[in-house]
Amino acid sequence: MKVTKLVSTCDLKDCPAIYATDRGTLLVQGEIPGDHGLQLPAHETVVEIPAGLVLDLIRKGLRGA
Repeated sequence: MKVTKLVSTCDLKDCPAIYATDRGTLLVQGEIPGDHGLQLPAHETVVEIPAGLVLDLIRKGLRGA
């Protein structure tokens, strides 16, 4: 899978980020919240990212930086 960083909160590797894949999907990097209270299947998870990250992606478009 080819992954391209679209937007991030910083230039480091360990910050919340959104990536595009060559499969036409998005990958989201963020913190795994322990207190979400959701019932998720074993093969899924949720991550928490700053809302501003999504707004930055919208401003830049899916093409990214």
